[in-house]
Amino acid sequence: MKRGDLVTIALPVDFGKPRPALIIQADLFEDTGTVTVLLVSEALLDAPLLWPTVRPTPESGLGNRHR
Repeated sequence: MKRGDLVTIALPVDFGKPRPALIIQADLFEDTGTVTVLLVSEALLDAPLLWPTVRPTPESGLGNRHR
């Protein structure tokens, strides 16, 4: 896994299904045994500087617009 990859993760808390996440950890730390991710949500909030929009594309693998 590399920084910028979109992955699907299952968390120990109940979200009801696996969730998409963006790997934000620097590749320099890939051998640490942990990975820092940013969860991706379909919840659209009016805060464009804090919640950038990721549009559905073949590269993102998303079916809907996410933030």
